[in-house]
Amino acid sequence: MKKLLVLLVLVVALQAPISHAVSAPAVQNWMTVFIAVVAQALPFLVLGVLLSAVIAVFVPPSFFVRALPRRPALAVPVAGVAGAVLPGCECASVPVAGALVRRGVTPAAALAFLLSAPAINPIVLTATAVAFPRDPRMVLARFGASLLVACVMGWLWLRLGRPDWLRPPPRPSFEGDGRWGAFWGSVRHDVVHAGGFLVVGAMAAATLKAVVPAGWLHAVAALPVVSVLVLAVLAVILSICSEADAFVAASLSQFSLTAKLAFMVVGPMIDLKLFAMQAGTFGRRFALRFAPATFAVAVLGAVAVGAVLL
Repeated sequence: MKKLLVLLVLVVALQAPISHAVSAPAVQNWMTVFIAVVAQALPFLVLGVLLSAVIAVFVPPSFFVRALPRRPALAVPVAGVAGAVLPGCECASVPVAGALVRRGVTPAAALAFLLSAPAINPIVLTATAVAFPRDPRMVLARFGASLLVACVMGWLWLRLGRPDWLRPPPRPSFEGDGRWGAFWGSVRHDVVHAGGFLVVGAMAAATLKAVVPAGWLHAVAALPVVSVLVLAVLAVILSICSEADAFVAASLSQFSLTAKLAFMVVGPMIDLKLFAMQAGTFGRRFALRFAPATFAVAVLGAVAVGAVLL
C-alpha cells in the first residue's frame, strides 16, 4: 500500500513534465507506430495461441508418426510441409518436435517440422498477407524460403548430425485438471509469453522509427548485404512471435523486401528464446551447433528466394 501511495504521489508531482513529454512530436510518433503494430498483430496472435493449444492438447503426437514416410530423406520434406497444420508460434513447435523424437520419429524430420511449423502455418501466412497488402509475393516468398530452409537443415542433420549431439527430450509431466485444464493452461502461458515478445518487438520497431535518424536507416538499407544481416540479427535479438513479426517487418519501410524476408525467415527459426528452449529440450551441445547453422542457412535461403521472387 505504501509503495502504491508513493507511486501516486510521484505521478501527481510529475504530471506536468510527463504531459509535456507525451505531447512531444517524437513521442506521439512513437506511440502511433507502437499502437498500430500491436493492434494489427494481436488478433492473429490470439487466434494462433488458441489453435496451437487445441492441437497440443487434443491431437496425439502419434498422428504425426503415422503420417510420415519411413525413409528419413522423404520424411524430412513431408514433415516440413506438415508444419502447416500447427497454427501456433515457435514456442509451441519445440515441445511438439520433442514429442516426435520421443515417439520414434527420425530427428531430421522432427527438426524440419520444428523449423517450418512457426513460419508456414495458415495463421502466419494470413498475417503476412495482411501486413504486406501491396506485396502479395511476400506470402509465397516466406512460404518457399522457410520450407526450403527447414528441409535443408533436416537433410544436413541426416548427413552430418551425430546421435550424441541430440539429448533425448524428457517425458513431460501432465499439469492441470484434465484436457480443458491443460488447454487453458497452455493458452495462458502462450498469451503471456508471446504477448510480451510482441510488445517488446513493437516497442523496438517504434523506437527505430521515432528515435534513430532516418538518414541512418536509409544508409543501412541502401547496402543490400548489410541490411539483410542487420534485420536478421535484429530478428534474433527481438525474439518476436511469428504471428506478429510480419507487422514489425512491414513497419521498417526503409528496408528492401529481401531484408524484410530475412527478418521473417530467421526469427521463427532461431532467436534468443528459441535457443534457450532448444537447449532445454535437446541439450546445450545440440543448440550450440544447430543455432548458428540455422541462422546461416536461413539468411542464405531468404536471399536466394528473395532474388527470384522479389
